[in-house]
Amino acid sequence: MPHCDLSYSGDLNIDAKAILAEVEACILRHDDGAGQTKGRAYPAVAFLHTHMKASVALLAKPHRGAAFTAALQKELVDVISAHLPRPCWLSVDITFSSQTYHTEFLE
Repeated sequence: MPHCDLSYSGDLNIDAKAILAEVEACILRHDDGAGQTKGRAYPAVAFLHTHMKASVALLAKPHRGAAFTAALQKELVDVISAHLPRPCWLSVDITFSSQTYHTEFLE
């Protein structure tokens, strides 16, 4: 159950929900069992330089090694950068949740 947080400078006129949907689709292309990506977007009113940081967190699994991570990161950069004006800094950080991470759907 992945998570994606978009933190970005408030001068970016973007459709954050569309970016989050594309991030989810990208993750599913690389791992169709990943499930829904919980996404959040945080525009910053006070900032220095136009930028976006996408932080993606995934559960650690044996098939999610270095090659998986590199391929996912490359596609995420391509997908997200298509939504951004130029000039703009873009950072994409992929992390893996620890063994103490717990998640469940509450009904």
